[in-house]
Amino acid sequence: MGVKGKLIASIEVKCGGHLIHDIFHTNTHHLPNVTPRKIQRFEIHEGETIKNGSVVSWNYNDDGKDKFSKQVIEGVDPQKKSVTWKVIGGDLLELYNSFSITTACDHQWVTWTLVYEKKTEDVPEPLAFLDFGIHVTKDTEGHLLK
Repeated sequence: MGVKGKLIASIEVKCGGHLIHDIFHTNTHHLPNVTPRKIQRFEIHEGETIKNGSVVSWNYNDDGKDKFSKQVIEGVDPQKKSVTWKVIGGDLLELYNSFSITTACDHQWVTWTLVYEKKTEDVPEPLAFLDFGIHVTKDTEGHLLK
């Protein structure tokens, strides 16, 4: 059993959290156009974008490296404008036994929460992935403020 961890980052957005939520969770297919340096492809394999049980995949660039992630949507809370994505395949599972991402948008704030279990104690904290989330948020905000 590996070491468990949790990282949380909140970023203030000028455009309003509800608009970020709309792009992240309702119009997710637009993210490759909104932040092409970070997200190259988004695909729905099963279900709908923001429904529990939907399976999606991403081709993305994290810390200068092209990566892939396949996820199942594990939790949707429309009141809190949050979605939890559980990683079920891809690069993150090479280092972590489990990895989930929750994005929540509230008024002027977007919060990314990463919950993970490292395969070994030597595996680094996923700070680069948290930075990825912050950059995606900033790119999305910039797109919305144009």
